[in-house]
Formats: sequence, structure tokens, C-alpha cells
Amino acid sequence: MNLDFLPTIPEIIIYVIILLTAFPVHEFAHAWTADRFGDDTPRRYGRLTLNPVAHLDLFGSLALILAGFGWAKPVPVNEYALRRHSSSALMWVSLAGPLYNLVMAILAGFLLRLIYSVALDFIPGQILYYLFIFLFQFVWVNLFLMLFNLLPLYPLDGEKVLDHFLPANLSRALESLRPYGSLILMAVIFLLPRVGIDVIGTVIRPALYFLADLLTGFGTG
Repeated sequence: MNLDFLPTIPEIIIYVIILLTAFPVHEFAHAWTADRFGDDTPRRYGRLTLNPVAHLDLFGSLALILAGFGWAKPVPVNEYALRRHSSSALMWVSLAGPLYNLVMAILAGFLLRLIYSVALDFIPGQILYYLFIFLFQFVWVNLFLMLFNLLPLYPLDGEKVLDHFLPANLSRALESLRPYGSLILMAVIFLLPRVGIDVIGTVIRPALYFLADLLTGFGTG
């Protein structure tokens, strides 16, 4: 039986560490921002924490470890409580998760560049190799989470961000698609690539390569 598609032990360890950091910080950012805007729903549901147990989804976690693509449990928010506080509150709550992923990618990219510049002679080769792999994967996963979540499809964050800036008539049209958003997203991810239409790859890949190159200094494109 060919098991080459399975990740190696070091790859599993790297993905587990990323899983315990990138995903909880993303969801905590949503919860913290909602709380700051006066919505105590995330706090009442125990989501105002960096504890990974509160945020991780079992199947999403396994998918990340085995396939490099996963998800966490969405943070519940009360849109009416947010809108009473500010008309832009929901947009900022939605944007907070992707922005925190960008911040983490920038920090990891800076650390990778710093190690490459000043620590090559002080860190053993094997450790250095896995450290580089971890930091690069950390940058890569955080950038992918940011870009993927900014796609304007419900239930992703980008749909609410886009909705904030649309005029009323287009906002209503976008809202009418919301009940079908999950089905559309599943079709985009799983069905369309089978017939040669890779929407996510076409939209995300150029920005992902550009940002990863910019932050790490290592060509990926």
C-alpha cells in the first residue's frame, strides 16, 4: 500500500504547533473585537480565550494535519448588539481574524529572516532545517488563512467585510445568497476543481506567493 500522501512525523508536529497557535489566535481576535464593541456573546460562550480547546474543531484539526487545510469553530456573535454600538462593528469583528493572521505571518517572516542573517553559525544544521520549515509553513498557513477568509463568500469573513461597503441594493443581493453560501463554498472548493475550474487557486495563489516571498525572502513562485 502506498502511503506517500501521508505527512511525515516532523510535518505532523509542525502542523500541530501551527494548529495550536494560528487558529486560536484567529478566533480569539474575532471574540476580543466583538467584546470590545459591546457584544458579550463570545465571552458567554467561553471564546474570549487563547486556549486552543475552546476554538478547535475536531475534523478541521485532522484535516489540517493530514491535508494541510483545516478550520476552527466560528465565534458566535450578536450582530444586533454590534450594530447598536457601531455600524462598522461587524466589519471590524470580521476583519480582525484575518488581520491577526497577517500580523503573525509578518512576525514569523521577520524571525525567519533574522535567524537566516545572524544565527546560521550558531544553530545545528538539522535543527536549523526544521526551524526554517516550521517558520515558513507558519507564514504560509497564516497567509492562506487570511486570504481564504477574505473571500466574499458566506460564511467567510470577507462576505461581511464586503457587505459593509456595498450600497443597499447590492447588499440585499449579497444577503439573498447567504442561505446558499456554504453550498457555493463547497462547490468552489471541491467540485469546480474537478472540472478544471480552480477559483481559489486562481484568486489566492498569486497573492499567497507574492506575500510569502515578500515576508520570507525565499522565492516560492
